[in-house]
Order: sequence, then C-alpha cells, then structure tokens
Amino acid sequence: MIDKIAWIHVADGRVLVARSRGKDKFYLPGGKREPGEADVETLVREVREELAVEILPSTAKPAGTFEGQAHGHAEGTVVRTTAYMADFAGTPSASSEIEEIAWLTYADRPRVSLVAQLIFDHLHAAGLLSD
Repeated sequence: MIDKIAWIHVADGRVLVARSRGKDKFYLPGGKREPGEADVETLVREVREELAVEILPSTAKPAGTFEGQAHGHAEGTVVRTTAYMADFAGTPSASSEIEEIAWLTYADRPRVSLVAQLIFDHLHAAGLLSD
C-alpha cells in the first residue's frame, strides 16, 4: 500500500495537475508523508516542493480518500490517496521534480493516473469538473 496526500484545486471547471519528469501521466499535486508527518503537514510540504505555492493549513478540508492501482507499479500495488481542498498563496509553477503543470477537464481523464481518474469521476459527479 502506497499512502499519498493530494491537493485538489479546481477553478473554472478545471483541476490543476502536475506531471513528474520522465512520467507519462499527470497526477494531483502532493506525495508521500515523511515519518511522523500529519496529513496537512505533508500537503503543505509537497505542494510547496512541487508548485512553489503555500497551502494555507487552516483552510484545508478533506475531499475524500481514493484507492486504486498504482501507476507504473506492479499489478496489485495499491495507492491510497487522501485528498484535500485548500486555499493557497502564490502562483503555481512547476518546480523540483515537476516537468509540467496543466489545467484539465473531465475530457482529459485518460491523461491522468488511475487514482486521479477516480478523483476526476468524483469531481465531475459533484459538478465541479467541466466536460
């Protein structure tokens, strides 16, 4: 089981995603927690590292937990992603290991990892993600 924390940021019916260097699929910004780190601490650190913005911890709200096949791992390797919505300060830009950021709609669902596809389904069903 791979345990990840992710940030969902939706604007104008599109969700912000990132693609790591050398990867073929987009992911929601975030990553794995370090030992002893709480969810929101992981969220703040990972989003700062990937997108050079500051998550405002007091605004973080749980958006769901999603499980599925881990992209690029052996069949049966499951990733559990706990997602949060939160306000932030700054302008998102690719940094660290991120090669590209993008704003995707539901039509772009095939361009994201399997677990991100579940999150796209959730956002679309809630009326937050445009076709």
